Amino acid sequence: MPKVMTGVAVPAAAAAVDVTSFVTSSHASVEALKTANLLKSLSVNALISGERGVGKKKLSQYILPNAPLYCAQDFDELIAKIQSSSEIIITHVENSPNLKRIAEEIHKSNIRVVATCSSNYHSEVLEDLFDITIELPPLADREEDIAVLIESFQKEAEAIFGLKETFEFDVLHVDLSENASSLRRQLFLHYLLDDVDEHDLMELLEKYLYNKIGSNNDYREYLHLYEVPLIRAGLKKFRSQLKLASVLGLNRNTLRKKIQENSHYKFDD
Repeated sequence: MPKVMTGVAVPAAAAAVDVTSFVTSSHASVEALKTANLLKSLSVNALISGERGVGKKKLSQYILPNAPLYCAQDFDELIAKIQSSSEIIITHVENSPNLKRIAEEIHKSNIRVVATCSSNYHSEVLEDLFDITIELPPLADREEDIAVLIESFQKEAEAIFGLKETFEFDVLHVDLSENASSLRRQLFLHYLLDDVDEHDLMELLEKYLYNKIGSNNDYREYLHLYEVPLIRAGLKKFRSQLKLASVLGLNRNTLRKKIQENSHYKFDD
């Protein structure tokens, strides 16, 4: 059985910087860096598992910085590269159409391999192929890394959008559904929307609706795209349904009905 190192994590902030740079704010990230440094000096095959956005690919690139990287789904290209390389990084091994054949080629070629897979994927082929398995915990379990990642992504966003102002980003309301991937997307959207004007918003809605409309009830079907953001913004600004109803020129019962009709969306009051 391969050795499993649990509680090991590498921050996905490396996605925004050099592959040799890792956030080491949490204990898990520090341990990940130690493990990666150990693996750099060992001629063993390692499997890195975890959820999307936890830093699997960046950790594999840190261990084998000069190795070509191939997705297991690109079967023919991967087989050819295994046969002609001394080391390789294989991502998403769970998507391989023939994992047994890949393992056979790896053994035959005597190639050094670091691979990645999702956290819930298990295979006897992988257990035989890899000497060490590193399990990277989700970002929600690496609280100290979140603020550092936000700072890193903010600098990246400011450089891309040409902005000088740094936004205060609420750590308690970050999107960690896909770990650093969703966090980065959320932060970039935050910066993007801050510079959006009325024309931009209408153009975005137009593009969204172009491929959606086509039935006899579309006006009512997509009215929430206007009403929900308007009510959300009003509730956040005025903190009162009574005040918001007055500002919008609505009867309070009408406002309550609209909130109830869209109750599957989150409203703060």
